[in-house]
Amino acid sequence: MVRATRLEGWTALFLATTVLTSVTGFFFPSTGFGPAHAVGILSLVVLAAAIVALYFFHLAGPWRWIYTVGAVLALYLNVFVAVVQAFQKLPPLAALAPTQSEPPFLIAQLVVMAIFVVLGHRGGEAV
Repeated sequence: MVRATRLEGWTALFLATTVLTSVTGFFFPSTGFGPAHAVGILSLVVLAAAIVALYFFHLAGPWRWIYTVGAVLALYLNVFVAVVQAFQKLPPLAALAPTQSEPPFLIAQLVVMAIFVVLGHRGGEAV
């Protein structure tokens, strides 16, 4: 998006694998509705909008920004979950933020969000 280059195959692969990632997350055993479920549902809603914008409305009019926001937000949610998992599973990171409410975790998430806001804005201008 940042380069204003359409890569149809890579885009389809990204959308398909991101949908599958979100859907398969619901197959893990769970005792109740939690934050992971909320992120999964949000991701699927955002992906549905992005897919409709790209494949049904061909990015015409407002569907261009809907697709851009949807694709960037879906990728951000994947990275958000990756950061959460890293802080849960990697001992050096877990030691820095054992409850994920400590400053190192919050700083990491803010840096990731800032990167996505900047790149999403640049990509939105280019699409």
